[in-house]
Amino acid sequence: MIDSSQFKRIVQSIPILQQADSAFTREFQQAAFFARIPAGHDVFLEGDHVEAIALLISGVVRVYKIGETGREITLYRFGNGSSCILTANAILSQKTFPAVATVEQDAEAVMIPADVFRDWVRRHDLWREFVFELLSQRLSTVMAIVDEVVFQRMDRRVASLLLNQAKKQNPLKITHQEIAAELGSSREVISRLLENFASEGSIHSGRGVIEVLDFELLESLSLM
Repeated sequence: MIDSSQFKRIVQSIPILQQADSAFTREFQQAAFFARIPAGHDVFLEGDHVEAIALLISGVVRVYKIGETGREITLYRFGNGSSCILTANAILSQKTFPAVATVEQDAEAVMIPADVFRDWVRRHDLWREFVFELLSQRLSTVMAIVDEVVFQRMDRRVASLLLNQAKKQNPLKITHQEIAAELGSSREVISRLLENFASEGSIHSGRGVIEVLDFELLESLSLM
């Protein structure tokens, strides 16, 4: 059950609740519950039965697939005010979770039981619109990933990743293996590409650290 102080904080992260009528607000506070999930915790593993869905009010969760060879590829991340569409789909279709969801940054979440989630989608227009909007947003993200994997060269994808991350923090604290897991490649391939970037002068690569030295050159590599 969600108390009044928790609900006020939740509304700030999930603005759609500001539009809810008193009946739905009461249902939400009675059915939902608050949870803290530490970084490194697996929310779901592939094949898990989904008993509840999490709406994050802080933290970050990474959703990814692991192939038969052990390679990983990130499908998407979700954070404040958002949720996992694969969890929603598993609940609505009553199937098992098809990927892995791991907390990257300590998270706080509102948990909604699966049977309640299905019931709200059926009975409440506001909630149904919220869920479908989440599905639409994440579908676009996943389609972009498919486009990258199928149609774009790995060197362009690595360059783009480094550029995007370096705009937030430079040097980057990231390993070759973490880049490989993010992009669905092998560490050996990533290491070779980073060596090429370094030899061209666009980056400097050290142990667990990569510094972008020439943003214009790296951007040109991302567009080749």
